[in-house]
Amino acid sequence: MREWDAVRVASAAGARALAAGRREAGRREADSATGPLRAVIDSRAVEPGDLFVGLRGERTDGGEHAADALRAGAWGVLVSPEHAEAVHAASGQGERGGGIASGVVLAHSDPLVALQALALAWRRELGAAGAKVVGITGSTGKTSTKDILAALVSGQRRTVSSPQNYNTEIGLPLALLAAPAQTEVLVLEMAMRGTGQIAELTAIAEPDVGVIVNVGPVHLELLGSLEAIAAAKAELIAGMTAGSTAVVPVDDPLLAPHLRTDLKTITFGERADVSLAQVLSDGRVLIQARGREFELQPSFSQAHNLRNLLAAVAASLALGVDPHGPLHVRFSALRGERLELADGVILINDCYNANPMSMRAAIDDLAGTAPARRLAVLGDMLELGPEAPRLHREIGLYAAERGLDLLVTVGPQAAEMRTEFEGESYAVADAEAAAELLRTLLAAGDTVLVKGSRGVGLERVAESLGAAGEG
Repeated sequence: MREWDAVRVASAAGARALAAGRREAGRREADSATGPLRAVIDSRAVEPGDLFVGLRGERTDGGEHAADALRAGAWGVLVSPEHAEAVHAASGQGERGGGIASGVVLAHSDPLVALQALALAWRRELGAAGAKVVGITGSTGKTSTKDILAALVSGQRRTVSSPQNYNTEIGLPLALLAAPAQTEVLVLEMAMRGTGQIAELTAIAEPDVGVIVNVGPVHLELLGSLEAIAAAKAELIAGMTAGSTAVVPVDDPLLAPHLRTDLKTITFGERADVSLAQVLSDGRVLIQARGREFELQPSFSQAHNLRNLLAAVAASLALGVDPHGPLHVRFSALRGERLELADGVILINDCYNANPMSMRAAIDDLAGTAPARRLAVLGDMLELGPEAPRLHREIGLYAAERGLDLLVTVGPQAAEMRTEFEGESYAVADAEAAAELLRTLLAAGDTVLVKGSRGVGLERVAESLGAAGEG
C-alpha cells in the first residue's frame, strides 16, 4: 500500500479521516503522500510506516492503544470514532505540548470491517497489476500445501504466502495487506470453524485458484456431519468468479455436489488430472499431469505430503508455472518437525493440531520412517462431538495395526485410544506429565511422535525435553 496516499487508504477502508499526517520539527511524522507498509493489530508490534488497526475484543478494545502506536512511529491508526477523536485531539497538541506524535487518524464504526475492505481493495490493486491469488483450505494439510506451493512457484514468480496462523477473518486481510506491490503470486490459507467463514475469506481474497486439499471429520462438534463440513469448505468454490480454477481431490463424493461447470476444475490423486506416477529410490518423484510428466526432487517423502504436493502442482499449473527440479520446503512450525534429542532419539513434533485424518497420516509417517522403537504421545482430538470416543478408539486401533511399540495418551478423550491398543501404553493428564514420563521411557535410537489438538499444548513436551532442530 506504499503507493497509496492517506485519502485513498481512507476511501478504500470506508473510513473517515480526522488527520492526514503532517511534518513537524523538520522531520516526517507521517507523510500523507505515501501509504503504510502493512497493517498490524498489536500496538507492541508497530514499526515505523505501519497502519495500526485497533480491533475490539471480548475484553479489551485495541483502539485504546492508538496513542502508543503513533508514539512508536506508526504511519497512522484506524480505530473506532471515540478513540479516533481522542487521539486526534492529543496529537493536535504536538509532542512539545504534552500530546503525541502526529500521524494519519482514520475512524470507522467497525475497524475489522474497514480492515477487510482495505484488504479487498489492495487485492484488486494487485490483480490489476497482474498478480494471481491462490486460496487454500482443507480439513488437514492446508498449511503444508501452502508451504509446498509457495516453494514451487517462488523460483519463477515473485511469491508471497500467508504467515503461520494468518488464515482467519483477521489474519487473512493482514497477510494480504503485507504483500508488496510487485507481488506476482499470493498464496493464502483459509481456515474455518463454522459455516460462512470460508465464504467471508473468499469474498476478501477473490482467488484466481481455489484449492480444497481434503474433507474430513474436523469441527464435527460444530457442524454435525461430513456433508456439512464439505459444504463449508466448498464455500470457496461457490465464491469464485466464473473462469477461475478449482483444485480438488479426485472423485470426492462429498465435494461433487459443489463443483461448478463455469469453473476450470483440476483433480489430483490416483488416476486424476495430476497424479503420482513414481517415487524413485533417490527421492525424486515423477508426476503425471494431463499427458505431461514433471520430475521433482522434494525435500520430504511422507505419503501425506506427497499427496499435498499433487495439490500444489495442480495449483502451480493453473498459475502457468511448470514445476521441476529440486524442491526444498521449510514447513511451518509444529508440523512434522524432526527434532534431535540425546542418544540419537528423534522427536517428530507434529502438535500444531490433530484430527482423525492427520493422526493417521502422522502415525503412517512414524511407522514408515522409524529405524527402531516407535513411540507415540497422542493428545485429545477436540471438537469431534458425540463421535469423539469412537474416533479416539479407532486411532488406538490404527496405531496398533501400524506396529507402534508404545503409546502415551494425554487427556481424558485420548485415554480412549488405550482400549484398542494392545501394546505397552500409559495415560497422563497433561503435557508436563507426558514429558516427565517420556524421560523414563525413552531409549537410545527411539523415534517418538508427539501430536494432539492445539488446546492440549503438546509443544511443551518438546520444550521440556530440550529438543533442538536438526538443521
